Amino acid sequence: MFYISRRKFLKNNLPAAALLLLGPSALVRAGEKKSIQARDWKPEKKYGFSLGLASYTFRAFSLEQTIAMTLRLGLEKLALKDIHLPLDSSAAEIREASEKVRRAGLDLYGCGVVYLEKPEDVERAFSYARTAGLGMIIASPDPKLLPLISQKVRETGIFIAIHNHGPGDRFYPTPADAQARLKNLDPGVGLCLDIGHAVRAGVDPAEAARKFSGRLLDIHLKDVSEVGAGGQTVEIGRGVIDIKSFLKTIIEIEYRGVLSFEFEKDEKDPLPGVAESVGFVRGLLS
Repeated sequence: MFYISRRKFLKNNLPAAALLLLGPSALVRAGEKKSIQARDWKPEKKYGFSLGLASYTFRAFSLEQTIAMTLRLGLEKLALKDIHLPLDSSAAEIREASEKVRRAGLDLYGCGVVYLEKPEDVERAFSYARTAGLGMIIASPDPKLLPLISQKVRETGIFIAIHNHGPGDRFYPTPADAQARLKNLDPGVGLCLDIGHAVRAGVDPAEAARKFSGRLLDIHLKDVSEVGAGGQTVEIGRGVIDIKSFLKTIIEIEYRGVLSFEFEKDEKDPLPGVAESVGFVRGLLS
């Protein structure tokens, strides 16, 4: 377990500390300002990957509020959950929403997690992603659909990242369960490694990232309160995950994708916890 002192954290993370002091309401209002110090302070850039947000974090808020808060966090990548842009939206609605995100200065790189249970779900998801101009679908598909998914990846160039969802997931409780089903599929069918759910399933996320680096397309970044099924999301740095070791591994394997913060705690007021988490990660990276 890696600990960092409060004094050192605040010294290295003044932008994040300032965000916390402002409070959530002020942060949302200030999100309209695109040019702030926190957005320019991106130590992850020297390692070739990006920090982003899984919009499920702000599931209790509108798309506009989600955009504003993502900007305030200084993040540049966004993956939309269908809460913010329903899968059954019209083509016009999808284009309007995706353009709104991009006009704000965010890279709308993906959507998910999308649950794919029937062939028509696969067709709809790829049509949705193509209309929105997405490069990736983070998904939990029924394994019998994987040949169809592989075919759609080849046809469209849109990647599918299969998400491990921990104990209780009938198909993909661990990254290894997902990896085992990817043999003979297009290389564009890979993994979204959720490090919190990995630890809840008793898996070391750093070890999984190294072992499955050839298929690692996306990462959900979080911390949890304990190893095992009872683990709950907490602010990064307060839980049991060795974040320092995980980041070191990501750098060593030369991961070039997105580390998306997914904060499942404090549904009605998640911003302070996400800001603390972003500051902690950037403090380690710096």
